[in-house]
Amino acid sequence: MIEYFLFLAGCTVMVLGAVGVIRFPDVYTRLHASTKCDTGGSISILLGVAISIGLTMTSVKVLSILFLIFLLNPVASHALARASHKYGVKPCKMTVVDMYD
Repeated sequence: MIEYFLFLAGCTVMVLGAVGVIRFPDVYTRLHASTKCDTGGSISILLGVAISIGLTMTSVKVLSILFLIFLLNPVASHALARASHKYGVKPCKMTVVDMYD
């Protein structure tokens, strides 16, 4: 029963993140939305998969993928944001704070 809740929570986070990617105005806010939905949604879904299949070698592999997503997705999104900033991509006019200036 808990795995169905995790599946539903992961799918909800993914859908909300996709809406954020569509609606947000610039690359930085879109990157924020996509990182949150990828990390949160995929972790919830993979945790539900690991619970539903039980303690097997496959669940260990799923949990290792979950751990790698948890570590690497924020690092990759930070690298993309930093590269965008160094390339000269300006934030939207509605963005108030720019921590890199």
